[in-house]
Amino acid sequence: SEERLMKRIMMVGAIVVSAALAGSIAMYGPELWAGYRFMQAVDQHDAAYQANGGAWPQLQDTCALCHGANGQPRDAQYAALAGQTAAYIENQLHAFAEGRRHSAQMEPLAANLTDEQIKRLAAYFSEQKPGVTEVPTKDDALDQRGQRVVAANGCAACHGEKLSGGPLAPRIAGQGQLYLSDQLSAFKCGQRTDPTQAMNAMAGTLSDEDIKAVAHYLAKLNP
Repeated sequence: SEERLMKRIMMVGAIVVSAALAGSIAMYGPELWAGYRFMQAVDQHDAAYQANGGAWPQLQDTCALCHGANGQPRDAQYAALAGQTAAYIENQLHAFAEGRRHSAQMEPLAANLTDEQIKRLAAYFSEQKPGVTEVPTKDDALDQRGQRVVAANGCAACHGEKLSGGPLAPRIAGQGQLYLSDQLSAFKCGQRTDPTQAMNAMAGTLSDEDIKAVAHYLAKLNP
């Protein structure tokens, strides 16, 4: 009868739809699940970011291009800010702003910051977890020489236990090798000055090979 025919057509249609749905789930299910997990990860990252520094974008985001996310760069020529003491970061930003420390990039940037912004940046980066910027190529002889020079000059007295920073001096453990050698060379030639002159005096005693060895040794230390 016509009624039985309609029921049969509806049943066939339901089977076709079910089969198509099952096929779609089999084909696209993994992608849909991966997309869902990705969005969950984004939401979690955003929640953690806001808890850490506030809603995006924040002032510290302008520093990420050179100094890396959370102040931990992956380019050995830039300073790692993560885990530095707030007082040290404040002092260096003021030094850049006032022309007492020289950098074509940092001087104009720091000069445009207010005292309150400097304090906010210093506080933020001081709370971030430090790490190793870049592990240099293995060279045991260079490491041993660097370790001897660091010990002979008593670097830990100012730079703290494990050279991870102290009240008087910054974290140097895990900084990029290129950044470390550049700064030691700058202190040696007087391009960068330490208010106490201690760094200038110490760096002045180092040979170029000593500077290379110290930078190599310090770069691989995990702060």
